[in-house]
Formats: sequence, C-alpha cells, structure tokens
Amino acid sequence: MASQRQNAGERDTGRPGAGGRVELVADLDRPGAWMLLVDGISQSHVDLDDPRHLELEYMRRLGHLTDLAAPADAPLRVLHLGAGALTLARYVAATRPGSSQLAVESDPEVAALVRRRLPVDPSGGARPGAGRIVIRMGEAVCVLAEPAVLHGRTFGNLVVVGARRELPLAGLTRRLAGDPFPARLVEGTGLDRFTAGAAPIMDAGAEPSPPMPPEVFA
Repeated sequence: MASQRQNAGERDTGRPGAGGRVELVADLDRPGAWMLLVDGISQSHVDLDDPRHLELEYMRRLGHLTDLAAPADAPLRVLHLGAGALTLARYVAATRPGSSQLAVESDPEVAALVRRRLPVDPSGGARPGAGRIVIRMGEAVCVLAEPAVLHGRTFGNLVVVGARRELPLAGLTRRLAGDPFPARLVEGTGLDRFTAGAAPIMDAGAEPSPPMPPEVFA
C-alpha cells in the first residue's frame, strides 16, 4: 500500500461509512487529484485531469492487467467490485474508449461522497452492493505483490488474478519489475507453496484485519 501523501490541501469529510470515517483530500502535488481515505487510510487516488495516472501501487498493477488483457484500444467489459473513487473505471474509459463498465460499491457513504465531489462519465454505470453477490467465479492463477508483503514483513496489497484463459504472465512480469516499487508475480508451484496450509476464511470465523502500524504512513 502506498504511504499517505503529506502534501494535502482541501479536505471534504463525509459521514461515517461502513468501514469508518470517509473523506476526500486534495493532492497539492497534482491539481485536480484527490485521495479517498477511510479512517485515515488511503483507499483510492484519482486525477480528474489525467485519468491515466495511477498513483497507488496496487492500482498500477491492475492497470497493467487491463493494458494486457486485450489488443490496444480494444474495448473491454469490466465489473469493478469495490468502486472507491472510480480510479480504474476512469483509467479504462481513457485507455479503451467504448468499454462497457459496471461499478459496485458496498459502502454507501463512499459512493455518495464520490458522486458529490468527483463527477463521473454518465456513460458508465454504478450501483451499491457486495462483491460476492454480484460475481461468484474465481480461479486465482497468480498473485502480484511486493516481496516484503509476500514474506509478511510489511503491510500491503495482494493482487489476485484469475482467468479462464492463459494470462500474459511474461508481459506482467516485465511491467512489475519496471514499477517504482517493483513487485513479484507468483504462479504455478510457487503459488502452491505460498498458499500451502491456508484454510478458506468463512463468514462464521472471519475476523477484522489487524490495524496497520503508524510507520506505514511515515
């Protein structure tokens, strides 16, 4: 997860949402850009003037996936589960015009604040809901993350990728290696070792994620 930007300007705080206090903070380094925070933790960064700019590392990895998912400029059909500030939806609209997209956001306060402060293209669709209700298919053929996150030495995001057809693993590996914060792609036997002994988490036994230490945002 990217560290929280310190050079912040205008702040718009909404009502408490399902995950905590929801707010948008203007990014003084990039006019027209905003960071979506929930309880002070960065969730989304969106640049209204340059939707191709992906500030957060995990979002940049998702951008690599959309870039390599089909020939350049070919439209995609995309379902966004956890829409946030619609960063990826804006990226897809800019890089692949004509794409059909639906965004689903489970926190109504996040959705309300984003609609109020960050205008969206009316050609896209958005609705509230939980991801598991909207889609049930998933095969997790590879995982993308920074090495320190994979080894449990720091907090961060794992991008889990599943598909019914062959993924562009070579292209993804090259792009991940060239990012400002390089990441690894784990698949095949390496992924089997990474998940060995892990049991599925069911609703009955689910627990909240552990709180992140303050140094994550230093």
